[in-house]
Amino acid sequence: MRKYSVLLTLIGFSAMAQTSMDDFFYQSGKIYVVVAILVIIFCLLAFYLVRLDKKITKLEKEQDEA
Repeated sequence: MRKYSVLLTLIGFSAMAQTSMDDFFYQSGKIYVVVAILVIIFCLLAFYLVRLDKKITKLEKEQDEA
């Protein structure tokens, strides 16, 4: 478990490093577009997984009844 926490810490530090691309997005205001698109993708993915879980649960109940 300790290996994973060290790995996640290193990933977090690399995410904080800024590149010239990051500066471009911040200066032009396009970072908000990027963040909005990421939030939309995350929400759609979460919605899909919840819907899929409900369908699987329904199929499992039908199989148990039969």
